[in-house]
Amino acid sequence: MGRVFSPETLMAISAADFAYIQKLLLERSAIVLAGGKEYLAESRLGPVARDEGFGSIDRLVAHLRPLAFNGLHQKVVEALTTNETSFFRDVVPFKALKHVIPLVQAKRADRCLTVWSAACSSGQEPYSIVITLREEFAELIAPRLRILATDLSTEMVGRAQKATYTQIEVGRGLAPPLLAKYFERQGNGWQVKEALRRQIEFRAMNLIEPWPSLPQFDIVFLRNVLIYFDLSTKKEVFAKLRSVLAPHGVVFLGSSETTHNVDDAFERVEFEKATCYRLRGRG
Repeated sequence: MGRVFSPETLMAISAADFAYIQKLLLERSAIVLAGGKEYLAESRLGPVARDEGFGSIDRLVAHLRPLAFNGLHQKVVEALTTNETSFFRDVVPFKALKHVIPLVQAKRADRCLTVWSAACSSGQEPYSIVITLREEFAELIAPRLRILATDLSTEMVGRAQKATYTQIEVGRGLAPPLLAKYFERQGNGWQVKEALRRQIEFRAMNLIEPWPSLPQFDIVFLRNVLIYFDLSTKKEVFAKLRSVLAPHGVVFLGSSETTHNVDDAFERVEFEKATCYRLRGRG
């Protein structure tokens, strides 16, 4: 029988251990874990300590400190990464696609489309994209369509590839007719149909590390991730983004995110009620 740990032994984090976790998270993900968020570290790291057999957060951190970065450090970083998401989150960017896609396709002689979901979490965003394309542009399928979805968390990428969601998850933002059309029952949950899963390539990728070879993207969804970065990191990400964005390409950010005072190479444009960004003077 395994060891049993009381909840109390998993909750407390000392000031020194919290400072170490802040530094680790900043270095490996560029996420700033502000003071006052000790409760978040405690709630996320308690289960890691339990699962790894340490019994308490202080023992977990004591184990991590002298070691070079390894899989356990990565597990800690991933545990602290926010993965809040839902199908068709914020709605308007997906509605805007029916206006954006004809414009970017018109700039391509082959009428193809390349899309990047750059912080895909557990997959709801890229699957929302591909469902939108199936509904509005049924002719856009492979090889004319390429969708890349990436995330810092290998665990989230694995979940996205599996594409199995609970009743609660599919109930958040997904209309019943779309659930019936594009999902099938999988035990007590739902799985995205194989035809849609085949349309998306998933990879683990850290936006603050050197980027691998990437195609030129017509549309980039980079939503609700930059809010966790400091200004210098945002500038670095946008500088790299310029190198992979097609001259006619557009970028969707989160509703509270902007390129203003971050990268003057981008200008704001609106489609319906959706705001997106493109390289200045490239419309």
